[in-house]
Amino acid sequence: MQILHYSDAELIHAYIHGQEQALEVLINRYKDKVYTSIYMLVKDKYLAEDIFQDAFLKMIKTIKDGRYAEQGKFLPWAIRVAHNLCMDHFRRSRQQIPVTLPDGQDISIFFGASDLVADGIEKREVHQSVRKLVEDLPEEQREVVVLRIYADLSFKEISDLTGVSINTALGRMRYALINLRKLIADKEMVLR
Repeated sequence: MQILHYSDAELIHAYIHGQEQALEVLINRYKDKVYTSIYMLVKDKYLAEDIFQDAFLKMIKTIKDGRYAEQGKFLPWAIRVAHNLCMDHFRRSRQQIPVTLPDGQDISIFFGASDLVADGIEKREVHQSVRKLVEDLPEEQREVVVLRIYADLSFKEISDLTGVSINTALGRMRYALINLRKLIADKEMVLR
């Protein structure tokens, strides 16, 4: 069987067992999709290229270290690795973006951005807790929250990117915030 026709799992297996060309085939198979997903979030060609390279370096290291266990689901895993690196970039470089809710509250209360949080460890724990809550949101709501808060996209850009109207994007954000409030109350969390 020619290596180009190997499944993703077969390519990874071949690479682990010393066939370097298998990795090249795997990267070429998915590079456009991974790069596009990064570019759609960061909107900067050079930054997207840097994150793309970091993503594949991280994937290669994970595979080499024997920690890859996604059996047959390489593309979703690769996109997730790239997406996480994009979010890391936004967290590191993000300026505080004021987003006011309809009731006048600043959305930053949900993301631990309050100046009341002086302790860096506590702030990281709050961010981690909120990230877990965001992961529990329905996919469409989670997508809008991530694109608005972490990717700093306008609702117009979100609507263009996701193929929905601005009102739908705003509605998804509204329901996401309602659901986040419910999750916070249900878990009896205190975010300061």
